Amino acid sequence: MARAAVFLDRDGVLNQEAGYLFNVEDLKLMSGVAQAVGRLNQAGLFCCLVSNQSGPARHYYNYDHVLALHHRLETLLAEEAGAKLDALYFCPELSPPEGGINPDYTAWTTWRKPNTGMLVAAAWDHDLDIARSFMVGDKATDIDLARNAGCRGILVQTGFGQSVLAGEYQHQTEPDFIAADLNQAVDWILVQVATTPAE
Repeated sequence: MARAAVFLDRDGVLNQEAGYLFNVEDLKLMSGVAQAVGRLNQAGLFCCLVSNQSGPARHYYNYDHVLALHHRLETLLAEEAGAKLDALYFCPELSPPEGGINPDYTAWTTWRKPNTGMLVAAAWDHDLDIARSFMVGDKATDIDLARNAGCRGILVQTGFGQSVLAGEYQHQTEPDFIAADLNQAVDWILVQVATTPAE
């Protein structure tokens, strides 16, 4: 049977929001995040990173730099709490109107959130049930992605989350749950999983 998954945005959800990370060492986990991911691991939920990362398209840094950032992210999760991400998906592409200038990564794509390409790819690759899954993010695009894909959207108030709630970032959105941080989001997810029978 297809598994439920928790899809996680990166910046502002797992690591501290610091704009574009030009130095790998600048990626720092937020407090309690590794333990939160570890709880999802223990519950048997598939943990999957889904992140817009337009740095390569903007010519800020290359594709391998994003991979290095993700290696550091995985290392910190493991060192701090023995936690792990089961899969990582990111979108380095950006359309020309949005600011893409590197011809290798300037494109319109179904992978860029709020489009559903990353979730569809993850579901296909790992036999995931999107309808039973959750998307955790700090931006309106994350909640829009959840709506577009047909899963539940959780807005954390870390990162840009406060701005979304104030209607200052992009547009007002309606998440299924608003959490102070990832740990509170995990609390809610685990209750939903426990009280929702698998079909």
